[in-house]
Amino acid sequence: MRFSPLNQISRANVSQLQRAWTYHTGETEWDSIKRGGRITAFESTPLMVDGVLYFTTPAGRAIALDGETGKEIWAFDPFSAAGGIRRTLQSRGVSYWEGHSPITCRGATDDVDRRIFFASMDGRLFALDSLTGRPCQGFGNSGAINLREGVADQWPNGRYEVTSPPAIYKDLVITGAGLQEVPSKGPSGAVRAFDVRTGKLVWRFDTVPAPGQVGHDTWEGDSWKDRSGTNAWSIMSVDVQRGIIFLPLGSPSYDFYGADRKGQGLFGNSLVALNAASGKLLWYYQMVHHDLWDYDLPAPPNLVTLHRAGREIPAVAQVTKMGFVFVLDRLTGKPLFPVEERPVPQSKLPGEATWPTQPFPIKPPPLARISVTREDVTTVTPESHKYCLETFGSILPGRIFNPWGLAPALEMPGTLGGATWSGTSFDPSLGYLFVNVNEVGAVGQMKPQPADSPEAYLWTSKWGTYARFWDENHYPCQQPPWGTLNAIDLATGDIAWRVPLGVVDELEAKGIPKTGVPSLGGSIATAGHLVFIAGTNDSRFRAFDSQTGKELWITRLEADGHATPMTFLGKKTGRQFVVIAAGGSGLLSTSDKPEPASDTLDAFALPDK
Repeated sequence: MRFSPLNQISRANVSQLQRAWTYHTGETEWDSIKRGGRITAFESTPLMVDGVLYFTTPAGRAIALDGETGKEIWAFDPFSAAGGIRRTLQSRGVSYWEGHSPITCRGATDDVDRRIFFASMDGRLFALDSLTGRPCQGFGNSGAINLREGVADQWPNGRYEVTSPPAIYKDLVITGAGLQEVPSKGPSGAVRAFDVRTGKLVWRFDTVPAPGQVGHDTWEGDSWKDRSGTNAWSIMSVDVQRGIIFLPLGSPSYDFYGADRKGQGLFGNSLVALNAASGKLLWYYQMVHHDLWDYDLPAPPNLVTLHRAGREIPAVAQVTKMGFVFVLDRLTGKPLFPVEERPVPQSKLPGEATWPTQPFPIKPPPLARISVTREDVTTVTPESHKYCLETFGSILPGRIFNPWGLAPALEMPGTLGGATWSGTSFDPSLGYLFVNVNEVGAVGQMKPQPADSPEAYLWTSKWGTYARFWDENHYPCQQPPWGTLNAIDLATGDIAWRVPLGVVDELEAKGIPKTGVPSLGGSIATAGHLVFIAGTNDSRFRAFDSQTGKELWITRLEADGHATPMTFLGKKTGRQFVVIAAGGSGLLSTSDKPEPASDTLDAFALPDK
């Protein structure tokens, strides 16, 4: 739920929060020294176990700190012996397993075992001793297994990256991966479970169904063969009590052109529920049919409880880049609020076969704009209004599920949401689901490729791939707000409150406040009636009243905090801490407008009495 029962920090005293400690990873210059590029975003959320914080860094290291002082206990570098150039990659954290082993990680016989699991950017899954950070010798090959084996054997140079912490269910460690979006053929997005002690494969679920498997008939001809994408690159969620794992799956590759994959394309863009012990399919719900817009399911499914007519309903809430929120019965996958299949525009691109309808939830309402017209063009400054009309006026209006064609077009929301991997938090006492949402459109067109190319068309624009509907200052071209924090009352499906999230300092200086800004990094809710969130590209960390949406506390960070915070109670002092990674350099950063980079993990607490 991303909910903490801690209430020492409350809406009555949160204004007194102050910096308790800061840890520096030392990686701000790592990439520039090694390669001459900028470091990737520091998106990790630490995990607290028995007074120790465990997290990963963009350079691929796992680190353990004393939670109350920020003092380093150990650091493990999977590339320490490799030398040479190392690239950096988003890494969102680690997982923890504790149990009984015949031979423990440290070699003890018949004892309690405690392991940290994380995956390196080159596709190795490591099991580390939680106390020392040393690899567990009995796991795989000297403490690691090669996740590429069995899914990328034919594609030695194909992209296979694990940016999210694996899921844990009983004695299984369960992994997905990030894959290339183009070309369309490459490594498989299969989700797999391994034995936590030995690293041996226990089960595999094919996200692109083979002949004889459920969903295979949604692929025309042999289009399923070697199909890449359709992967769980985001964080999976486990209902431990019921033994169910939920997979938020991405789009089949290639994301923007599907003439070679006609059909509905299961299990692309689907929330899939599996028996966590066996990998057997329980149910699925597809949220985009035959995706052409890179509308991956980007966020961890949130396991919540709905209260209706005096009974409790176990539910799963999935947010999407479209700004839609799907609330499904956790046991059956049936929508708990009405969803309509509505006709959408059809592609005129040669060979393409758009799916005729797409699902639109009636409740909750869309959290982001799903259309934009000339009347919606920004007026925050005369310069921005002029630029946006001159640059994009000819392609307006834009809307959701606009099929890409040979002429420039606008998709609203774009590839950065709506909602993103930031996901949601949930306060069970209120029944509120908290979601930070971007209001950024995508601009592009399809360009024919030479006859011998892997893809017949590629998505591009004169501003490059993944062009945004914004001006030269990166102010979005529609009227504010450009980013919001939303509270959804899941009892009714209505918006309980919505507030702009983030500020543009240059516009505030001109007397234009509360525009909201795009964000990448999620929220947590606490029993102190608070919602903590950073994420915004204004280098701030904030706390809101969870009942009203009122901003109660704000502080500046060294850089943008593109991560989800966490909170814990100090084992020795009994103080409640709130921790956030502030690294900047996220996907909101571009070559013409880079974000400042930092290497800090920051902890905040009330004054020490």
